[in-house]
Amino acid sequence: MESSNNSLFSGFILLGFSNRPQLETALFVVILIIYFLSFLGNGTIILLSIVDPRLHTPMYFFLSNLSFMDLCLTTCTVPQTLANFKGKDKTITYGGCVTQLFIALGLGGVECVLLSVMAYDRYAAVCRPLHYMVIMHPQLCLQLVVTAWLTGFSNSVVQTALTMTLPLCGKNQVDHFFCEVPVMLKLACTNTSVNEAELFAVSVIFLVVPLSLILVSYGHITHAVLKIKSAQGRRKAFGTCGSHLMVVIIFFGTLISMYLQPPSSYSQDVNKSIALFYTLVTPLLNPLIYTLRNKEVKGALRKLVRRNID
Repeated sequence: MESSNNSLFSGFILLGFSNRPQLETALFVVILIIYFLSFLGNGTIILLSIVDPRLHTPMYFFLSNLSFMDLCLTTCTVPQTLANFKGKDKTITYGGCVTQLFIALGLGGVECVLLSVMAYDRYAAVCRPLHYMVIMHPQLCLQLVVTAWLTGFSNSVVQTALTMTLPLCGKNQVDHFFCEVPVMLKLACTNTSVNEAELFAVSVIFLVVPLSLILVSYGHITHAVLKIKSAQGRRKAFGTCGSHLMVVIIFFGTLISMYLQPPSSYSQDVNKSIALFYTLVTPLLNPLIYTLRNKEVKGALRKLVRRNID
């Protein structure tokens, strides 16, 4: 008889892309390269935000937090994925799965809140420029970041507990390359409709509400920018927001496609591709978008390079 006691599980088998073994070697090389570049890019942004006084502003304080979250997210999932690609043993311990689920969920929630905070920061910079430093004072910035972290990981505690306490009845094959809620719900040998409904409700709170606040902020920004008579002034104002808006579109687009649909309707191949993009490609795109479109970051990077060369 199969047991439903989760404590009997020594671990889970992460199937990943094992149904297409011919892809695993190529994926290993590609993922390793992207992971290295992502680690380098996000680490550089964090370093520049610390060492360059010109970047000691609310915008870069929030950006360095975003980069730190991206580093944590990729490190949470990628090493295990690479190990599974290269070895015959594709298992992850029960504790490792819980930890992976908890961290990924927490960081996803934090980023949703933080991106809405960054949109408010851009609203204050464009629409209230004379009062910007009064509005976005250091104490408020710290409070907003702490609130984002506490909100994201408080939700993660609840979601992880609700998911990992479900009876699994001997099922331990995870048809994914890391542990995430929709996939883990499929392993349960009980009705998960309540869990699915609760996951959908939480997804609305963490995705739709912050995205709505971001759109409202950019509505005010657009209205303010269109009042600027100088074309150069309009380009400069939009330029300060363009990088953040691109990150918002990429991030929320992938998460909405993952979570705002019933887990039972998921196509696993599509879901794996989206999850791979979210956990690997997006953290790489963030530093590229901000550095390529931001004169302050590029200037700080050139200054740091010249200092090391001299």
